[in-house]
Amino acid sequence: MSENELIKKTLNTSKTIAMVGVSSIKKEISSNIKRRPSTIVMKYMQEFGYRVIPVNPFSAGEKIYGETVLARLADIQIPIDIVDVFRPSKETPPIAKEAVSIGAKVFWLQYGIENDEAKKIVEKSSITYIANKCIKQEYQKYFLKVNPVFPVLINK
Repeated sequence: MSENELIKKTLNTSKTIAMVGVSSIKKEISSNIKRRPSTIVMKYMQEFGYRVIPVNPFSAGEKIYGETVLARLADIQIPIDIVDVFRPSKETPPIAKEAVSIGAKVFWLQYGIENDEAKKIVEKSSITYIANKCIKQEYQKYFLKVNPVFPVLINK
């Protein structure tokens, strides 16, 4: 299966996403937070029917777009299809181990994030590894047939 076919199949068959690194919406910076990539992607995927569980230990207990932020992947009480990561590449191996421990099907690293050690960890447990791809842009490309860019970046 090609990478394109794998991504399309993944997005078509998945329903739940644990999004690691989503920033909380703080009152003092609320005008800026809505433009952060993680919150843009979270809201977008929710709008297309995915349940997105935000994971960020520094924001645990807060609400983002109707979902309570959890501290760790292990705190999630429902099955997770995709663990989508918005953290630096060097931080991904421990997150990969958590993804394995919760039985995720896919370990997805957002645009600009790749890590060979994390790849080995998840692939050893037969978890699909997708790296350096924006889940929102991939959804747009395969299901909406639009040029995958962030709307805030389009010149009008």
